[in-house]
Amino acid sequence: MQTDGMSSLPPPPPGAVVPTTVKVGGNKPGAGSLLLNLLWFFLSGIWLFISYVGAGVLMCLTIIGIPFGIQSFKLAVFALWPFGRSIIATPPAGGGVIRIIGNILWFVLAGVGLAIGHALLGLLLCITIIGIPLGVGNFKLIPLALFPFGKTVVRNGTAVHGQVYVSF
Repeated sequence: MQTDGMSSLPPPPPGAVVPTTVKVGGNKPGAGSLLLNLLWFFLSGIWLFISYVGAGVLMCLTIIGIPFGIQSFKLAVFALWPFGRSIIATPPAGGGVIRIIGNILWFVLAGVGLAIGHALLGLLLCITIIGIPLGVGNFKLIPLALFPFGKTVVRNGTAVHGQVYVSF
């Protein structure tokens, strides 16, 4: 079932026992994930990590910005070492109005700048043959950089129920 370019889980039939975990992105990460993570770390991850941490520190300077700073720190760790992990969109608790407002504020305060960073790194990496998978990975992270609230980072292999947003 496809919606808006993202895969989603079909609803369980009435009365069915719903498992607490589902497979996401295949089995546990292997040697390929380690190699890609090492390349990513040196060619892209460290720069993205610095960008996300910088945005998080700036946002934490005010009390109102602390939730945005915490989200930025979570994304910094994911941007440093993404292969072997997935992002899932979790269902909103309490209607999701706060999530929508948070995403709008994030978009204005940090999202556009971080998304431009992903786009530029993606273009630079796609110039080389070895960098193409890493460039594609940067392009996959642009929507996450723009609207991060309501997303959770999980290891490949198991995940809580939710819609798969990005998988590495």
